[in-house]
Amino acid sequence: MGWTLRFLGVGNAGAVELGSAMATLERDGAPWLTIDCGGEGLTAYEARYDGMPDAVFITHLHLDHVAGMERLFVASYFDEARRGKVRLYVPAPLVPLLHQRIASYPNVLAEGGANFWDAFQLIPVGDAFWHDGQRLEVFPVRHHWPDTAFGLRLRGSVVWTGDTRPIPEMLARHADAGEVIAHDCALHGNPSHSGIDDLQREYPAALLARCVLYHYASAQDGESLRARGHRVAAAGDGLALADPQPILLP
Repeated sequence: MGWTLRFLGVGNAGAVELGSAMATLERDGAPWLTIDCGGEGLTAYEARYDGMPDAVFITHLHLDHVAGMERLFVASYFDEARRGKVRLYVPAPLVPLLHQRIASYPNVLAEGGANFWDAFQLIPVGDAFWHDGQRLEVFPVRHHWPDTAFGLRLRGSVVWTGDTRPIPEMLARHADAGEVIAHDCALHGNPSHSGIDDLQREYPAALLARCVLYHYASAQDGESLRARGHRVAAAGDGLALADPQPILLP
């Protein structure tokens, strides 16, 4: 069955009906690595897979991408088979911010005796990490503030930009092996997000043809993007991927 990118949600923070912008990489039909942990996205994950994720990569810390973390904590901490084993891959600059934003609430359980991080295996990551035999690349993107948002690449298979403005210099390096590119794009851009005019201005046609757009404002906007000839993801879509390319390390 190979590899699939499953879109659990495709909307921006205000488009609740489209679900949180969140996805799962599937391998042979099973969830392999989930990207982000938004509230609506986590609900969609539970509905599809009848359980909670075992491994999550966090792109950034706006709440539409991490609002499900408290629920994931509860589901993991109170399951002895999962406690301390749910892998949480977090770009190193985000670790103190994630602790401040989510994990530092005093006395995480009213009964006491628990720390937020007891539920997880926290793995700070740099420019790459290994998961289940595969090496994934991590790279900074342009969203809201420097070094607070990151994209993800499975070489030869898929690039997930996360929330970003256009990043032609990053994609020239991190999408140079024919990958499908899941890209933040709305009908209209703003200082933290790409609009379709931004992408058409910044990206060559061949690169834009590999993009599948998500993180838009409404179903109507999604249809408008499709009418302009672009590939647009909908919640629940499964995008077939090429097998990852082997990594040749020096």
